[in-house]
Amino acid sequence: MLRAFTITAAIVALAWVAGGQVLLGRIDPALAVPLLAPPMLLLAWWQRGESIAVRRRAGFLTLALVAVIQTSLGITLAGSAAWLQLLVTIIAGGVAAWLADRLLQWRSRYKVLPWLAGFLLVVGWFGAGHALLAALYRPAPASARAPAVTILTGLPLRWSAGPSIAAMIAEGTNDDPALARLIAAGPVSLVDSLADHVPPPGGTLLIAHPRALAPQELVAIDAFVRGGGRAVILADGLSGWPARHPLGDPRNPPVTSLLTPLLDHWGVTLGSAPAQESKPLPVDVGGARLRLFSAGRLEHLPSACRAYAGRRVAQCRIGQGEVWLVGDADLLFAPLWQPLVPGATHLRQADTMEWLSARLWRGAGNGLLHPLWIRARAA
Repeated sequence: MLRAFTITAAIVALAWVAGGQVLLGRIDPALAVPLLAPPMLLLAWWQRGESIAVRRRAGFLTLALVAVIQTSLGITLAGSAAWLQLLVTIIAGGVAAWLADRLLQWRSRYKVLPWLAGFLLVVGWFGAGHALLAALYRPAPASARAPAVTILTGLPLRWSAGPSIAAMIAEGTNDDPALARLIAAGPVSLVDSLADHVPPPGGTLLIAHPRALAPQELVAIDAFVRGGGRAVILADGLSGWPARHPLGDPRNPPVTSLLTPLLDHWGVTLGSAPAQESKPLPVDVGGARLRLFSAGRLEHLPSACRAYAGRRVAQCRIGQGEVWLVGDADLLFAPLWQPLVPGATHLRQADTMEWLSARLWRGAGNGLLHPLWIRARAA
């Protein structure tokens, strides 16, 4: 019993620290999977002289305790037990316990071989565990028949920071990580004007902190949405996007939102962003974790809107269509959402691109497993 409690505490502590739960702000049981081999080897070492029945009871008790503690932590800190994650963790724990037991019961003629096998088990399990989580957390892409998302933005998502147009053309495109992720998720069409590039039927519009729009473009946006279209609009009261060029250079993103005429027409008022916000703000929107920076509040919303995250995000019905409004264009800034380990999207620190993909393409953005975020403090 004492050994089972000790191994359980080791698994929970490893998941919390080395697994990334505390660092990522998540309480996912599945983050323990790559780290199960060392504790199970220790348990098998302690039990190596016991009967098979005793060894099995210790393994079952350990897994039961892990399930109870992780369930309690999930419900307490995140309001969910994440049953599918828990099932994956317990199955993986059972496999790790069986392999560790087989290894410790192995009687080799060469004493170095069990030690070498144990090392290979730990390293191989760690790599295989992360590969498994990467597959289970991987967001679904858009359907091959999904219409292209029309993107209009004043943010430097495509072109490099060359000193001149000629230099930029010579260097070629240099997609920002946010645009690269969107392209990987589904078809996109990046346009300079909406007057002649209205989204196709069934398509979606992403407007991310654009430069000043002509009246006919504002009319086109309004008509598209009211006619049944879907749109995601990022309107930042005070953009924190790094400027690549000297202050005042028109190639820099707008400092503040220039969508006030459109928002006023819809009965929406975007308030100013806090001037002294110094760190990202984690917020929860429908179970997804977003990280905002100096986001403005949507101070006035019509009755057909539902507000989230302290009125920083809203979902609105406009005519026959739907609009998601976010008072922060820095939402797309890569350091706010990229995983701490490059390429390891299952270790992400926000659901930004997955949430955005799900808004832009029906059926996209969702993986088999979802991060279980520790509740963000109300702000």
